[in-house]
Amino acid sequence: MATRRLFALRPARLLSLPPPAPRCRQGPAQHRRGLAAATLIKGSKKKQKEAAKPMTPPSPDRLKKRTRSGAKFDGGLYRRYADPARGHVPVMLGEVLDAFGTLHLRSFVDCTLGAAGHSAAVRPSLSQKLSVPLYVGMDVDPAVHDEARARIERLLAEDSRGNLEAYTHVRNFKYIKSVLGGVDENLLDVGVNGILMDLGMSSMQVRKCMPLSCLTNCRTEDILNSWPESEVGKILRDYGEESNWHFLQKQIVKARQSVGLHSTSDLVDLVRRASGRSGGREGWIKTATRVFQALRIAVNDELQTLEDALYACFDCLSSGGRLVVISFHSLEDRIVKQTFLDMVKKPEGDDDKGEISSGLSLLATESEAETWSKNRVQGRRGIVLTKRPITPTKEEEKLNRRCRSAKLRVLQKI
Repeated sequence: MATRRLFALRPARLLSLPPPAPRCRQGPAQHRRGLAAATLIKGSKKKQKEAAKPMTPPSPDRLKKRTRSGAKFDGGLYRRYADPARGHVPVMLGEVLDAFGTLHLRSFVDCTLGAAGHSAAVRPSLSQKLSVPLYVGMDVDPAVHDEARARIERLLAEDSRGNLEAYTHVRNFKYIKSVLGGVDENLLDVGVNGILMDLGMSSMQVRKCMPLSCLTNCRTEDILNSWPESEVGKILRDYGEESNWHFLQKQIVKARQSVGLHSTSDLVDLVRRASGRSGGREGWIKTATRVFQALRIAVNDELQTLEDALYACFDCLSSGGRLVVISFHSLEDRIVKQTFLDMVKKPEGDDDKGEISSGLSLLATESEAETWSKNRVQGRRGIVLTKRPITPTKEEEKLNRRCRSAKLRVLQKI
């Protein structure tokens, strides 16, 4: 009888009282909200007081631990050295010129030629400061190398003085020592003044149709069409840092069971379909870029290659020479940051809070000549001129959307 009365009273209770707390049976979304609320209630009193205080949201630049470039944007400079035929605009060109601007460049190495936009812009600085300056360009892609070489030859032909010694090589930047040794056997002893590495991936890999084997080698196609499903997902998750990696993994496996993935357009179409319409056109392009980056890193073992190349570049620098690196991937930027600190002999345990241990000093620099270098970390062998990475100006991001994720770091050898 009591049980019947409880059931009979329940409708009245529901009408007079607010609904009970969400439970699992009410759906996953409601359950998650309930868990979040319960977590706040169960928190310590100190955390509750902190949560009750009004908080001013930090600026996006501070939140991302970066320094947005304060350089005045020169649109004419970018248009002058862009490559309209390939739709390529050199990223952070003004910042790169500033980084090398105070040096008396007698030698310059562009480890990633690309469309030779940066090289073309640095060339006048080389020609004006010494009678016989040296330029060396490298690119691992033979087709890209040939196009860049042709552009450099045209620029040299236009130079009436013609005093620049220029060499280009189809080599990976990790072989910089052997390349420089082949140019001049004494060059490794003397060292070079400036080295540039632009780690960006060409947008043509996302926008143009070509066989997947042309991206790097046949391993790209093998990964997508024959590697275990779990390994494909791991590449997308760890190397691409793609949040939708699991669904993309399923779609790739589904595609390989039908016709397979054999061209960049096949992969781009798959990503576009898998991304839906929530992010719009730019949403799927970002996802496709992350997917291509993940495959590139996996195929070329690029993270280890990058670390080895950074140490090799540092050894090739002369005293006072600078290494400038532009990265587009958080994993790459992390390696650049840690390797820079290690090369100048930064002790382990330091972070971005300015706690500098023995052997290093944090220098707040307000030099009129180099206003872009706000904080420096000095070690026994070198100076990290960018404690936090420099990112493009808002004006450049509007002009060239490819540069949105770019981060520039500079190191100077003592």
